[in-house]
Amino acid sequence: MKIDVLVAEIGSTTTVVNAFLGIHTDCPKFIGQGQAPTTVFEGGDVRNGLNGAIKDLAENLGVDSIEYDDMFATSSAAGGLKMTVHGLVYDMTAKAAKEAALGAGAVIHKVSAGKLRRTDIKEIKEIKPNIILIAGGVDYGERDTAIYNAELIAGLHLGVPVIYAGNIENQEEIKLIFEDTNYKLYIVDNVYPKIDYLNIEPTREVIQNVFEEHITNAPGMEHIKDLVNENITPTPGAVMESAKLLKKHIGDLIVIDVGGATTDLHSVTEGSEGINRILVNPEPVAKRSVEGDLGVYVNMKNIVNLIGKDKLQEELKNINIDEIMDNYLPIPKTPQQKEFVERLTREAVLRATKRHAGIIRNVYGASGKSKIAEGKDLTEVKYIVGTGGALTRLPKRVEIMKYICEYNKNKDLLFPKEKATILVDNDYIMASLGVLSKKYEDASLKLMLKSLNLEEEHECTLG
Repeated sequence: MKIDVLVAEIGSTTTVVNAFLGIHTDCPKFIGQGQAPTTVFEGGDVRNGLNGAIKDLAENLGVDSIEYDDMFATSSAAGGLKMTVHGLVYDMTAKAAKEAALGAGAVIHKVSAGKLRRTDIKEIKEIKPNIILIAGGVDYGERDTAIYNAELIAGLHLGVPVIYAGNIENQEEIKLIFEDTNYKLYIVDNVYPKIDYLNIEPTREVIQNVFEEHITNAPGMEHIKDLVNENITPTPGAVMESAKLLKKHIGDLIVIDVGGATTDLHSVTEGSEGINRILVNPEPVAKRSVEGDLGVYVNMKNIVNLIGKDKLQEELKNINIDEIMDNYLPIPKTPQQKEFVERLTREAVLRATKRHAGIIRNVYGASGKSKIAEGKDLTEVKYIVGTGGALTRLPKRVEIMKYICEYNKNKDLLFPKEKATILVDNDYIMASLGVLSKKYEDASLKLMLKSLNLEEEHECTLG
């Protein structure tokens, strides 16, 4: 069978392929999905997993083989994109650099502020990052910290890409520091060029390009690069691209992905004028957070402990919690298993949103009480979108996401309001469409709206 586009999502454990037809027409179609184990462990080759997923797709479509014109890929294989981030002041440059890295789909293993210490250097060596990001100082401001940190990092001889996104005055100095080393240096515009101004998009773009250029950790991945038409994108970065595309066309939104190991939350919103006036520190328009302790499979026991096992048993009176936990499956099958996972998913969604969103606080000074806002403002969000296995397949997925708005009774949390509309990525293709949008933006948007059941508002023309 001949199809227009095949998009592969190469995960740490599973490789999924999504097939699309009519990509050049007014009515593109998602026609099927295949999956297989990724095969990166025990000397495996990711091509085996990819071929297995394509074979599964062919079986699902009832055809002998699959041929395609274009192929794209996202990846989080080999542990994703491991990064360490080093800035000057945590609430300023370190935070800005972290936001850029997370938005690009990185897994942040360390963030430091100020001059690196011996313990920091030891930790960096143990982490063995794929990329190191150095920032620090507004343009024409403090210079010494970034230079000091660059010299220490250069002395480690790690041979990984280094991105410098700090004070513009340091650029030539940084080039000299890394000139005769085994690092490849990328110079980018400052992530925090002046007070209260974030400039993270240039760094985010370079991180994604560096990821594709240097993703050779997973055996066989270098051969995948030969098969695809565009860069290999980190999977969470691809979801962010989808979120940004949707924001342009339907308005402010958050996208929540509850997975087996983590819960990711992407928000694309400028927030409200009123909150922006009392905001203590700037926040990026497009923000991503990753909660590594809130996965509903790998971290199931952790979420149970966060809720409290006794409290959970009291809530779920018709379920034997110990029995469910002893025989826990990655994909729930029985009604009791689904009810249990739904409760864990609700907890993961709520806690991830609380960690991502900001809060309004009262402060007291000489002139009396006043209000300040800290963190990301989600009050203008029009849509809450669920993607990932849990929020696209569980029976109560819509109720779980509605709970975000219902929870904020005191209105002190900068959560979406109750009028926000709940949407579900029914085809579970947001990551694929994010990478597809780099070449086929219109088709990606139409496919996304179909998956979200918004096609009646945005009809495609059948030709």
